[in-house]
Amino acid sequence: MTTRIESVDTPPGEARVTWHTARSARLVLALGHGAGGGIEARDLRALAAALPARGITVALVEQPWRVAGKKVAAAPRVLDEGWRGLWPALAAPGLPVVAGGRSAGARVACRTAAPLGAAAVLALAFPLHPPGRPERSRAEELLGAGRPTLVVQGGRDAFGRPQEFPAPGAGGGYELVEVPDGDHGFAVPKRAPVTQEESLGVITDAVGEWLERLAARPGPGAPGGPPRR
Repeated sequence: MTTRIESVDTPPGEARVTWHTARSARLVLALGHGAGGGIEARDLRALAAALPARGITVALVEQPWRVAGKKVAAAPRVLDEGWRGLWPALAAPGLPVVAGGRSAGARVACRTAAPLGAAAVLALAFPLHPPGRPERSRAEELLGAGRPTLVVQGGRDAFGRPQEFPAPGAGGGYELVEVPDGDHGFAVPKRAPVTQEESLGVITDAVGEWLERLAARPGPGAPGGPPRR
């Protein structure tokens, strides 16, 4: 694996991509961060460390507001604009790109995946609703992604526990993996029957296996399949 940092000009400002490049890569997994933190999130770091060995290049994306040192995330439309602006850099290696992210970054990936021609969507800690406000559901964004989608959700996530999600297969269809005892940041309490390292292993194993299935499946933009149109 090799690592490099690339600055990308986008309409809302300079974005930054930290590439964790796999040898003989088959896919690029692009991961955006949430509204309350950056690419140092434990799940993003774990995926960047684990997936290149499985032939997956991981691109950790920092939105312009974060690069500029601002404390408050930009509005959703500005986040989408920044993501669209850096997409050509993500596609530059000539590989299928899986759009992903955690929390707000997952929402961006869902909203833009189909127009950008993403191969699939990875939604980490998807914020199904604000804490304590289940009536303000964002399920429509998830179900409207229009691409094969994997949701990885903590069992204690205040933004939406796994049992609150629509049944997989309803609407747009997706797969869901639960991280037992994980909160919105996939932290587990000390009293939990699983360790923090084991919970991160659930994430990296599930995502790695899903991406390998995706890479092996002929289809538009997939390795071995017909090109995107």
